[in-house]
Amino acid sequence: MKEIKAYIKPHKLSAVTLALQKIEGLPGMSIIEVKGFGRRDKKTPHHLIDDLMDFAPYIKIEIYCRDELVDKIISVIEKTAYTGLRGDGKIYVSSVETAIRIGTGERGEEAI
Repeated sequence: MKEIKAYIKPHKLSAVTLALQKIEGLPGMSIIEVKGFGRRDKKTPHHLIDDLMDFAPYIKIEIYCRDELVDKIISVIEKTAYTGLRGDGKIYVSSVETAIRIGTGERGEEAI
C-alpha cells in the first residue's frame, strides 16, 4: 500500500478531482487547504526576501491506494495540475505499513 500526498494550486482542484475519479479502483481521496512556500530563486535580492515570505495557498491531496495504482494516479495529477508556472506543486509517495477500517475491523489492502 502507498500514501500519495500532492500539493497543487487551488484553481486546479476541480480538474484534478474529475480526472482522478476516472481511475478505476481509486479508493477515494481527502483534501486539505494548506499554505506554504518553497525554495526562493537565487537571483532574488536578499532585501526582498522578507517581502516574499508570504505563504501561498495550496491544496493537499491525500490518497491511500494499492501499489499498482500509484503510477496511474501520479501521472493523472502531474498532467492535470500542470500550469507551466513556478510553484505548480509537488507529489510525494510513501509506503504504508497497514490500514484499519474502524467500522468493520478490516486490515491491510481490504481496509482501503
